[in-house]
Amino acid sequence: MNNVTLTEKIGFILVLLMIILQGFYGIFALIDPSAFSIVRGTELFSAMDSDWVKIYGSRTLFITLILGYLLYKRNYLILMWGALFGVVMPITDAYLAYEAQAPLKIVIKHVATIVYLLVVFFVLKKVVAQKSNKD
Repeated sequence: MNNVTLTEKIGFILVLLMIILQGFYGIFALIDPSAFSIVRGTELFSAMDSDWVKIYGSRTLFITLILGYLLYKRNYLILMWGALFGVVMPITDAYLAYEAQAPLKIVIKHVATIVYLLVVFFVLKKVVAQKSNKD
């Protein structure tokens, strides 16, 4: 990583942490769908519904791999927009957890994810601007 700015290092680390967490969630959802659903705030009423959690897990792993590839390629522009558009997921998660009367700490965790994604967006926006000024 030649001539890497501090902002780029911070952006890289923020995205890497996001990738690691998403990978963990994807694997967790596949291994123990019932426990995962409780952590996310929407407990399963029937073990037969665990297939839906496994579908979530497989799609989460797919997203994780795409984000990992984009980070490997240092495609900060697409990662930036991905972080912004990604807020749709925790907004929905927070709403669903709230509607399911999940503990407040779970709803707050989803709101914190929204804030985290917005921080990633703004950090990567600065990285993209710095890189375009160098050109």
